[in-house]
Amino acid sequence: MRKITNQELNRPTADEFAAMGRIPVVVVLDNVRSAQNIGAFFRTGDAFAIERVALCGITATPPSRDIHKSALGAELTVRWDYYPTTAECVAELKAQGYRTLAIEQVEGAVMLDNLEVDTTQKYALVFGNEVEGVDQAVVDMCDGAIEIPQVGTKHSVNVSVAGGIVMWEFFTALRNLLQKE
Repeated sequence: MRKITNQELNRPTADEFAAMGRIPVVVVLDNVRSAQNIGAFFRTGDAFAIERVALCGITATPPSRDIHKSALGAELTVRWDYYPTTAECVAELKAQGYRTLAIEQVEGAVMLDNLEVDTTQKYALVFGNEVEGVDQAVVDMCDGAIEIPQVGTKHSVNVSVAGGIVMWEFFTALRNLLQKE
C-alpha cells in the first residue's frame, strides 16, 4: 500500500466546499469548555458536510488560536452561530422545524445502533459540557435523546469523540442528500 498524497485526494477548495450541499444537521454545543474539543467539532463537521455548528453559553467562538489548533481551518469552512444560552438556540431550531436530540445518557434515550434516521427530517444534535453533560433544562426541551452504547467501566467518551461517532451515523444515513443539492 502507498499513502495517497494530498493532491491525489481531490479536496475541494474552500470556495468549492462553500458551494456544496450539506446534510441537514446542526451541531449544538452546550457550554463546551475546551477550545480543542470545539475545534474538533468544526473539523469533523467539515468532513461530514454538516449545515453548521451552534456555539452556546461559555463555548468559545472563532477566531481562537486554540480552536484553530484542532480545527485546522475548518472553523473557516463550517458555518457557525453563537447563542447566549443553549435553551435559546434549541427553541429557535425547534421553531425552524429541526428535530432536536440530546446526546446524553437519559431515561428513554435511543441507543445509537438502534436509531432510524428519517431522511426527510432536519436534525439538531445537542452535545454537552465535558463534566456536566447536556443541561437538564435543555434535555427537557429536546424531542428525544441518543445514547452511544458502551461496555467499559467509564460509560463516557470525550465529547468531541462522541461528536464524531454520532455525526458519522447521520452522515451515512443522509449523505445521499448531498448529491441532490
